[in-house]
Amino acid sequence: MIKFSLICVGKLKEEYTKKALSDYCTRLSKYGKTDVVEVPESDIEGEGEALLKKIPERSYVIALDLHGRMMDSENFASLLAAKTVEGHSHFAFVIGGSDGIAKAVTDRADLRLCLSPMTFTHQMTRVIIAEQIYRAMKINAGETYHK
Repeated sequence: MIKFSLICVGKLKEEYTKKALSDYCTRLSKYGKTDVVEVPESDIEGEGEALLKKIPERSYVIALDLHGRMMDSENFASLLAAKTVEGHSHFAFVIGGSDGIAKAVTDRADLRLCLSPMTFTHQMTRVIIAEQIYRAMKINAGETYHK
């Protein structure tokens, strides 16, 4: 079974982001297990250390990074499919805090992924990546989803 972990700095504060993230996690349950792991906010190095401790062993680590690789939804779906065929069954998506993501985390990542050249709050980033994971799973299952 495939597993997705969202490893994030801080807690969600707004109800609308909590509801949206919960909705996508529920939708993803058709394809696998999704969990959200939160670490406390601190300075960027402290956050980085805490994030690194929460990354599951043998997971394929994707750090959400403004300076990472950009790809469209189809390419993202293809990446997840290819990594699954290679034997990866656990994907860890690491989301930094309001000051960004520590270099130690991006150095550990198998992929640095940029969702957009625009900057999003780290809280909205959780919802956006959860939606994109869901979209990728729908694409890979041959199911329709808005393009």
